[in-house]
Amino acid sequence: MYAWLWRVLPGGWPLKAVLALVLAAALAAVLWYLVFPWLEPKVQFDHGVVNGTPSAPSSPG
Repeated sequence: MYAWLWRVLPGGWPLKAVLALVLAAALAAVLWYLVFPWLEPKVQFDHGVVNGTPSAPSSPG
């Protein structure tokens, strides 16, 4: 996959490196601002479930 991407990008290796970094940053931004906010309410990693009942975080003390 990475070899294919490297071959497809135009220019010499400095331009390819810059374009690869720009593509990686664009992908990270799309994931961070669009995909993860859409997915978070559906997954809810911070809600633990034991025996079918949600567990509340324990308060210190």
